Amino acid sequence: MILTIITFIIVFGLLVLVHEYGHYYFAKRAGILVREFSIGMGPKIWWHRKNGTTYTIRILPLGGYVRLAGADEEDEESLRPGTPVAIQLNDQQKVTSINTSDKNTLFQGIPLQLIDHDLNEGLWIKGYVNGDESVVKTYAVDHDATIIENDGTVVQIAPKDVQFRSASLGNRMLTNFAGPFNNFLLSLVVFIILGFTLSGIPTNSNRLGAVRSDSVAAKAGLQTGDRITEINGKKTKNWTALATEISGNPGKKLTVEYQRDGHQHTTTMTPKKVKQGNETVGQVGIVEEQKTDAKSRIMFGWQRFVQAGTLIFSVLGHMFTHGFSLNDLGGPVAIYAGTSQATALGINGVLNFLALLSINLGIVNLLPIPALDGGKLLLNIIEAVIRRPIPEKAEGIVTIIGFAFLMLLMILVTWNDIQRYFIH
Repeated sequence: MILTIITFIIVFGLLVLVHEYGHYYFAKRAGILVREFSIGMGPKIWWHRKNGTTYTIRILPLGGYVRLAGADEEDEESLRPGTPVAIQLNDQQKVTSINTSDKNTLFQGIPLQLIDHDLNEGLWIKGYVNGDESVVKTYAVDHDATIIENDGTVVQIAPKDVQFRSASLGNRMLTNFAGPFNNFLLSLVVFIILGFTLSGIPTNSNRLGAVRSDSVAAKAGLQTGDRITEINGKKTKNWTALATEISGNPGKKLTVEYQRDGHQHTTTMTPKKVKQGNETVGQVGIVEEQKTDAKSRIMFGWQRFVQAGTLIFSVLGHMFTHGFSLNDLGGPVAIYAGTSQATALGINGVLNFLALLSINLGIVNLLPIPALDGGKLLLNIIEAVIRRPIPEKAEGIVTIIGFAFLMLLMILVTWNDIQRYFIH
């Protein structure tokens, strides 16, 4: 139980960290201010501010986010007319910090009852000082000033020149795509690491990697390196076909054609009957050929990556062609249940699960649904086609609708997962 919880936190945290770092890196590269980089949701338990970005760890390990300048309106919510704030000034009498929180008792500043402000272009704030409503004072605000939010988090203000929408269309598209791309990259790297943890990489060829001593195959004269080309007249071009013929004929005499040193040979053998669950299968004591070189291990990782992506796309296609079901989706509860199963399989099980989750997250995030990265990319493409920016209000409405849809879907999926995994 404890091990599963720790593994879940690590896996989920790594997925979020890698995804959000993609957005973070390309935003920084494009000159977009990243106001906050958060791992987790809910109340913060740790924070640190460096180079204009506030890094936070929050109590619920169920997500994370990057706050890009201009991508939210939280300043407008906390700086309404009549709001009591405290401001700090530098030697040039410019505001360097605005405290909107009543939790920060150590903040020494000038009490100000807010009348109006412009932290976007004009960079000023005005109001009544020390409750004196006879005089309205206006202060210039420093470009890199900070705001102490209601929960005590310190973030930098978001002037227009460092906002997301001020970046070029190409940089905005790269920033939106970078999260899913990082998930694809993580998945590929983990699959390759998995390849290096295995004792060998199966080749799926008809060449024998080993023949166990005193086995049915050994008694029939087969040796390591032989190629089994036919069984009972059926071609066996790979290990899958070979294994199918042997396992499907327990206790039945088989005529086997094989190659050794360029010469064709024939032998007979009768697979032993072995019970596997409710089935009886045939076994002869041969092992599939495996490779241990670095290239084969890297190719194994790439093939698993492609197979996983293909499977996810086929599942998505099935949902659209055969009807949608909540059982086709999984939220944090399903991921926890999967983590429990993966943990029982050891480190390789966890690595495989992490890689599958990562590519899954990347593909789902690219779906053209508003509020997802794919929805944002779709808006970018529309902007490129019409050759003008989409109005902020219209984009905001579409994003809110998409976010509401995703929240509703998340609630339904989570309840469905609880019923599937914990309510019998």
